[in-house]
Amino acid sequence: MLVDGSVEGGPGVSTVVRPPWGNQPLGQACLVVTTPIRVTLRCGDARGAGDDGAVDSDSEFGAFLRGRRALLDPEVIGVVSHGRRRVPGLRREELAHLAGVSPTYYTRLEQGQSTGASDSVLDALSRALRLTPDERRHLHDLARPARTRPVSPRRWEAAGVATRQLVAAVDAVPMLVLNRRNDVLVWNPLAHALLAGHLRRDAPDHPDDRPNTLRMLFLDPHTRELYSAWADEARRAVAALRLTAGEHANDPALTNLIGDLVVHSDEFAALWAEHPVTSCSEGTKHYRHPSVGQLELAFTMTTTTDGSGHRLLALTAEPDSPSQHALRLLADTSAEHS
Repeated sequence: MLVDGSVEGGPGVSTVVRPPWGNQPLGQACLVVTTPIRVTLRCGDARGAGDDGAVDSDSEFGAFLRGRRALLDPEVIGVVSHGRRRVPGLRREELAHLAGVSPTYYTRLEQGQSTGASDSVLDALSRALRLTPDERRHLHDLARPARTRPVSPRRWEAAGVATRQLVAAVDAVPMLVLNRRNDVLVWNPLAHALLAGHLRRDAPDHPDDRPNTLRMLFLDPHTRELYSAWADEARRAVAALRLTAGEHANDPALTNLIGDLVVHSDEFAALWAEHPVTSCSEGTKHYRHPSVGQLELAFTMTTTTDGSGHRLLALTAEPDSPSQHALRLLADTSAEHS
């Protein structure tokens, strides 16, 4: 099914869009194919050609291998070059040699023609590709058949009572609860004032129209202006989403979210194609709030222990810092208007 400009329905939906990056001619259509958590863009000839002239696979597993192989510098790895290299990174046979597998088998892995790679092979590939722990975990997730990963029951679409009470009890720290698709299930007044004062405070209470931090980041001009280091925040968000997508490959709502963002945000599509992967459980966020100015806040993302997979995001400022004073001012202002 071809749809112009949006992703409809569930897995298997395709959309014709403009290519947001690469060397495709301006205006040439791309086909967005959404299968369980795989969003594949094919531009021009739908058959496509890989970096070694082989036909591209729709496999996220193969795409991840190809992308990480292209990032390896032969000189740094200690591989002696013979002849002119047509593409960046290692050749397939070179990577296969480092991983201790046959070039034929490795080629089949990249082309998605060989499934069921053992843990020992995946670990060998991870070492050869010099993957981070998060990337190694992602590779293992992609190698697992999607059908073995059950979709969470619908009851987890609401935050638990204890979690809601915790968020409501905290008033000096912005705090919110997200599901794995980054829908906001609940936020306290300070988190609302900091992140989405232009939205209704009770917006998370409406399941059909909940705020989604990814949609806000890439599609909401107010949110874009809020982040003083927007490009860094966007890359971090996509990297975390990649890891989640590998873990939950048969979640149709997650598939639709990714496909929709690919269609409607060139910047998301470009980042998604780079295949960044990281857990992003803690770090620093920089805000430029329209009411209280600049804030530098440390964030911590923790997973709740009730089996829902929900994540609790807390944002804290250094004691007696300008950011803490700004948070206090924002809390006071928010209380006056509540």
